[in-house]
Amino acid sequence: MSDATIRSAYSKWPDYNRRLALQPAPERWPLWATLGHTFCQRVFWLCDFAGEPGADTTRFTNAGYDCPGDDDLEHVLDAAALGHALALTFRIVEACLDRWTPAMLEEVIRPDDWGADPPKSRGEIISRVFAHDISHITELNEALGNAGLVQVDLWD
Repeated sequence: MSDATIRSAYSKWPDYNRRLALQPAPERWPLWATLGHTFCQRVFWLCDFAGEPGADTTRFTNAGYDCPGDDDLEHVLDAAALGHALALTFRIVEACLDRWTPAMLEEVIRPDDWGADPPKSRGEIISRVFAHDISHITELNEALGNAGLVQVDLWD
């Protein structure tokens, strides 16, 4: 039996992991923080603000005060953690898309715990989450493009 390891079969994996540290510009967050922030904000707006269930299934159980990028640049999220966060937070989004009706979009939400935030309609909240996702995908694409890597195609 050989003493060889499987590293050669996964030789590009370290490169992929390093790509999470890419930044669009020196003053901007690394990709892991931008992505973590994006997923955390889904939880903040849909669960913390709008009262939807699911925050406890994610790593962002304190999304109002402890999001990557905004509040934490010390605890790096690796590719596995980001992939998990992407899947779990999108389950929350999908639950809203499947349950909310057009009439519900007019409903104004006034969360007791967020007195500083003005009331918002469900329509404003879901639009904000969608626009926020798109905004950070463009930021991700900027970093990928600057590094000569394939970008996320939103129009495919």
